[in-house]
Amino acid sequence: MARRPPQDPSDEHGTRSPLRDPVGPKDRSVYVRRRIVVLLGLVAVVTAVVLMIVRPGSDSAVTNAGKVDVPSDVSEKPAADPAKAGEPVACPTSSLEVLAVTDQGSYGGGELPQLSLSVKNTGAEACIADLGTAGMTFIISSGSDDVWRSTDCQTEADNLPVVLKAGELLETEPIEWDRTRSSTETCDISRDPVGADGASYHLTAAVGGVASTDTAQFLLY
Repeated sequence: MARRPPQDPSDEHGTRSPLRDPVGPKDRSVYVRRRIVVLLGLVAVVTAVVLMIVRPGSDSAVTNAGKVDVPSDVSEKPAADPAKAGEPVACPTSSLEVLAVTDQGSYGGGELPQLSLSVKNTGAEACIADLGTAGMTFIISSGSDDVWRSTDCQTEADNLPVVLKAGELLETEPIEWDRTRSSTETCDISRDPVGADGASYHLTAAVGGVASTDTAQFLLY
């Protein structure tokens, strides 16, 4: 009496799956080849169905998916309007002369220095200079120590394009210095006052990428 082969632990009914381990009176290789033929037939059927839905050589779906209609008024608009003949252009830095200005040469106790700058167009043609606070800097130093910078805690900086005629000199509105040492880390706290008692300080100013060649010296008491 033939012995029954042991059950596959993975098969709950005690029979082998013909897809995992084909059995029968013929040689095992015959069943394997038959299974391969069946699988190839299934692949061919699936491929035929896919080709009926998506025809090879037709890229209309891809083309339409990536197509975006651009309004003509946008696509034909130039990147920037060309400058009209005779209109002022931005001042070259070589034609700007900057001078640092204080309202007094010395300040007693409690007096606060008023800082400003003058800018002159030394060129032969009118030009436009940005005299806003966004491109303006004041630095107060004592020796090699920069004790105060106007940009350390600056807020709401703005741009102010101004036409400077050839040879024209303009002076900016003054800003007030509170006689304290500045830092980007002391914007929200009380700052230390700088030394007085006749201490000497120097003001340097810059605007439009041009710094003053000379400083404005003043004393604090």
